[in-house]
Amino acid sequence: MKYFLCLFILFFTFQFSEAQFKVVFKLGNYPNQHNHDSVFIAGSFNGWDPVNSLFGISTLNDNDLSVSAQLPQGQYEFKCTRGSWKKVECLAAGKDMGNRFFEINRDTTIDINIEAWKDDFTELVKQHSAGSQVQIMDTAFFIPQLNRTRRIWIYLPEGYEKTKKHYPVIYMQDGQNLFDEFTSAFGEWGVDECLDSLIKKGKPGCIVIGIDNGPRRINEYNPYDVKQFGKGEGDKYLEFLVKILKPFIDKQYRTLPSKDNTIIAGSSVGGLISYYAMLQYPDVFGKAGIFSPSFWLAPYIKVVTGTLASQLNGKLFFYIGGMEGKEFVQDMQDVLEILGEKSSTMIYSVIDPESSHNELAWRKWFAEFYTWITADGYNTVIKIKD
Repeated sequence: MKYFLCLFILFFTFQFSEAQFKVVFKLGNYPNQHNHDSVFIAGSFNGWDPVNSLFGISTLNDNDLSVSAQLPQGQYEFKCTRGSWKKVECLAAGKDMGNRFFEINRDTTIDINIEAWKDDFTELVKQHSAGSQVQIMDTAFFIPQLNRTRRIWIYLPEGYEKTKKHYPVIYMQDGQNLFDEFTSAFGEWGVDECLDSLIKKGKPGCIVIGIDNGPRRINEYNPYDVKQFGKGEGDKYLEFLVKILKPFIDKQYRTLPSKDNTIIAGSSVGGLISYYAMLQYPDVFGKAGIFSPSFWLAPYIKVVTGTLASQLNGKLFFYIGGMEGKEFVQDMQDVLEILGEKSSTMIYSVIDPESSHNELAWRKWFAEFYTWITADGYNTVIKIKD
């Protein structure tokens, strides 16, 4: 029997178009103190890569402060950087700014005026916001499969130290964005505050493991090679999670190690690798939170879904914002249709027309995700809301 639960905030059909349009990003005004630094366009169309040379503008050539690209029709978001998220554009007073948006259905020129750069406001020190239940488990946990180290965060539910109770575990990507405003680039998910509140209301507790991303984030979170980003390292990264990190956590902490109590979650490329983990390790991960998955970086994922979907029998929560772009929504819907036909997994999908591809949206839907994956039993009701 197949169980399929869908929540559509807005019910509509997206028409996918293969048409490509020329988009020119034209740099206008920008702060003079960095007039020899290149400016990079990082957005939903290039995996939010802050130093993608294909979207770089050299400010040494005043005659041509622009870069162009061919993009399909749709809605997109972006920000400008000087090569890293520590050097991202901001408002004139140093405060964070929202993503820039544009929609294309014809050849388009986008004029960009940059007010300020975040790294010029060192006096605006962000405050730590992680709660008392959050700790840094290790500042440099070794990943032998990739020969790298990574900071690992851990959230232990209140009362963990006073009981002998065992807990489910959620493994989450982009650990620096989950708990602490100080370490996040564009705001945090507020995972600890959310869980503290839900647990006080009677929801079951869990342990959360946050694995920081690194400079090769797109490669680590993608199992497939991509021409503009290089070799995919997703299989090695998941081997680390399954064979190194999970056994360590299960040994050091009071966990419930079964697949039904082992959850994986992430957003963007982190959502991609979390979904891929369910396909590749269905006996390890029983549930997943897949937020704004960057399936466009891995089109072969649809083929793999068709091949491996029959192995899935857990719970999958999907979210995407309607403002992320029609083709990205369609990519997720294509995967959902395959799963609906070929798997017995229980699926909860959300298309939120008012939300986008950012921490604010993922924070908004995290409580719903957690409440649903920790609920007992199966629900076959299809909910449709206008």
